[in-house]
Amino acid sequence: MTLAPHRPPADRLAEEYYAAVRIPPDVAALASVPDTLAPGSPAKVGILDLAFAVRGGRTELVERYQKTPLQIMRPLWIDPALPGMSYVYLMATGGGYAQADRYRMDFRCGPDTQVHLTTQAATKIFRMEHDYASQRVHLTAEAGSYVEYLPDPLIPFKDARFYQRTEVTVASGATAVVGDTLTAGRLARGERHAYRVLATDLRVSRPDGTLLALDTLRLAPGPDGAGVLGPGVFAGHDHVASLFVVTDSAPAAEVADALHGALAPLGVLYGVSVLPRECGAWVRLLDDSPIRVAAAHRAAWRSVRRLLTGHPVPDLRKP
Repeated sequence: MTLAPHRPPADRLAEEYYAAVRIPPDVAALASVPDTLAPGSPAKVGILDLAFAVRGGRTELVERYQKTPLQIMRPLWIDPALPGMSYVYLMATGGGYAQADRYRMDFRCGPDTQVHLTTQAATKIFRMEHDYASQRVHLTAEAGSYVEYLPDPLIPFKDARFYQRTEVTVASGATAVVGDTLTAGRLARGERHAYRVLATDLRVSRPDGTLLALDTLRLAPGPDGAGVLGPGVFAGHDHVASLFVVTDSAPAAEVADALHGALAPLGVLYGVSVLPRECGAWVRLLDDSPIRVAAAHRAAWRSVRRLLTGHPVPDLRKP
């Protein structure tokens, strides 16, 4: 089986392609002309467009467009349990996101593909004096595919301004496992909720537009982090992580039970629920230790991988 015909956009460097849409008011209010490089300048627009298809019994990268600062090396096949699964490490050569950066990433995973997408390291959002940074992520999982998008934590520096919109399209018969982790800042430097504004939107839908899940986060801390430490946000903790599992390979309640069983012994604060339309389950967890959060997030991922594929997770060979 192969990917459906894809017609690339006429101009990936056109502003309407890479610029964020429906920008939250708290972020849009900060728009300005920087005294450094403006949006759209060289090195300020990062684009990554990847397509995967099954070739010779394994998942191969069959289309790639990349524009620095976003790039990848080559896919890896490092999973002894799933030797056909393609592992791709996403990289930003600038070391982090600066003011007026505009990034867009598209991942098109064809029928029956197995793809794991992660970052090489944590995503750093640098201090900003003008404008803001934004990122658009579009992930498509076609029928029979199994796709994991699990970037490393996002770390906002003091005075960071950032908006990210992630749109995930999951066909019937496909599985998408999408996770994220957000820290309160560079804690070792005393930057706890010292960013200016941080906003994210996650939308999960079917190819026909049927909405499956919507997760919205708006963080605009006041003095000493006031406004983001209460219930429903960080609840006084330093790290928050989420994992969304959209699948019809197992009943939603069974997915939720697997997540609960994996997290219950670990001592972190968490909540698990099935998703609307019984399309899967999701979890959000909180803690003050980055080590415990990472371990809990991995345990949740491990439980889902075991349930849905019958196989363990591999060593991702990160430093």
